[in-house]
Order: sequence, then C-alpha cells, then structure tokens
Amino acid sequence: MDDDISRVNSNRIVSINIEDDDFNQNPPPPTSTINAKYSSGCSISVSFVQKLIAEFIGTYFLIFGGCTAVIVNKNMDNVVTLPGIAAVWGLVVVVMIYSVGHISGAHLNPAVTAYIVAQVLASIVASGTLRLLFIGNQDHFIGTLPSGSVVQSFIIEFITTFYLMFVISGVATDNRAVSSSSPYPLYFG
Repeated sequence: MDDDISRVNSNRIVSINIEDDDFNQNPPPPTSTINAKYSSGCSISVSFVQKLIAEFIGTYFLIFGGCTAVIVNKNMDNVVTLPGIAAVWGLVVVVMIYSVGHISGAHLNPAVTAYIVAQVLASIVASGTLRLLFIGNQDHFIGTLPSGSVVQSFIIEFITTFYLMFVISGVATDNRAVSSSSPYPLYFG
C-alpha cells in the first residue's frame, strides 16, 4: 500500500501508481458524474445543457422553415401550395430528427416534452427573425384557424396529440420498433 500512495509533506499531494490492468478493470467515472459530484451547488449537468441547446436549435429551425413556407405562400400568391407547405414541415422535422435526435431525442413539441422553456424561447426567436426578414402586412394571421366549435377543435387536438405521443412512446420505448440493424433508420409505410 505504501508503494502505491505517497504523501508529500503537509501539502497533501497524493500520487497514485495505476497499472493498465487496474484501469481496465476499474475505469474512471464519466466526466459528468465527477462534475456533478464535486460541483459547488450547481444542479445542471453539461448533458442537460446540450439537450436544451439541441431542442432550441431544432425548434428554431422547425418554426423558421415551416412558417417561412407559409409566409412565402401567402405573400407570393400561393406559389408554394398547401402540399408544398406540408412537405416543408415534414422535411424540416426529418432533418431535425437526424440532426439533434441523438442529443436530445428531438422532441420539438412543447406539448410532449420537458424542454418546454427552450422550445418556447426558440419559437419566439424564430418568429422574431421572420418578422424582421419579411416586410408586409403584419396584422394578418398566417396560421390556421379552427373551422368548427371550440369543443370540436379541442377533441381534434387531443386525438392528434395522443396519436403523436403514441408513436413517440412506441418508437422510443420498444426495441422492436427501430432496430439498429435496419438498413432504413427512418421509413414510412
């Protein structure tokens, strides 16, 4: 024991002699565990901050890309068309899933995630960016309005949100849903 650890004077300097076999059998803990263990009261880990940033970026580009398609369609006499707008939203979702999915899971929907603050801020920043970029009639609403009653709109929103959560939960929690051996990591059908 004295060969492995030596103390120098009263400065409490400790040197440890580690053999390769010791390292392979007992690897050091991950950096995030060390930081969390010895931090000075900060409870936010680096990986959580990375997830917040990934969700912010993913949501920003989702809102920016999709809403840009709607604005261009509205300002340019329906040049993008409704199927084009739907394709833009879908493609932006796919690109963001591939871009930030490995970091945060690419939730991108404040209704189904714990990253709601980052997503709402990203939506506000994306909307502000679009407001600065596109000059025109600023008092018209370029989104969708429900055509039925409030109850009908609520029921439709509830069913579509349940559908979204059902798919997310099925894909995220069941290993049979997405296999790493699949040649098509994202497929439709």
